[in-house]
Amino acid sequence: MFAKPAPKPSNRCLAATKHKMKAKGKRQKPKLAAVRSFLTFAFCLFTFAFVLLPSANAQRDYMTAEEVEIIREAQEIDLRIEVIVRMMDRRFKVMNIFVASPWADKKEKEIWGPLPTGEREELFSDIRKLLDKAISDIDNLNERPDAAILPDPEEKKPRTFKEMFPVAVRTLADAAKRYEPVIEKEIDTATDKKLQGILGRILEDLNDITEGAAKLPPPEPKKPKKN
Repeated sequence: MFAKPAPKPSNRCLAATKHKMKAKGKRQKPKLAAVRSFLTFAFCLFTFAFVLLPSANAQRDYMTAEEVEIIREAQEIDLRIEVIVRMMDRRFKVMNIFVASPWADKKEKEIWGPLPTGEREELFSDIRKLLDKAISDIDNLNERPDAAILPDPEEKKPRTFKEMFPVAVRTLADAAKRYEPVIEKEIDTATDKKLQGILGRILEDLNDITEGAAKLPPPEPKKPKKN
């Protein structure tokens, strides 16, 4: 009626089973060691890449340390635009591109510091950013003239915003006229797509500047000096 109980395994069978389990464990140890080695390597690689990431993605400063100090002092809009234009002229000079710069200061290095350095693409990128800054500064003051920083009112003949703003626009427009043929030539000869994009953006901004300056009323004639 009732099934007979299964016979208990002999001591010999138990010993054989334990031997097989030990052997299996020994075969698995190399696999675990390999996995641990791979995980350690992956962790080190990730950590190394994470440390290098900030330096790889660090953006180039489009002004030198000396230029930053100079523009910080140039608060009036006409002086500020002149400073920015001179910065752009310096970068063309580094690339040996003649742009008929009206400034030839013998003490330039003493005042402005060393010329900027960089690859051609980097220098044109600097020019694009400087041009954007000049346009942005002019546009912001055109919308909010009350935000303009004026000269000290205690000066003998302090300039007004109406006097400074047109000068700033014309200074930038004169630079645009000097740069346009140069940039057009660079676009024709450039083979790198990224550089072509930078140059195309510069040319668009230059065209906008010359068109905007053409809408300004003619400058007032200078009053003759009294004898």
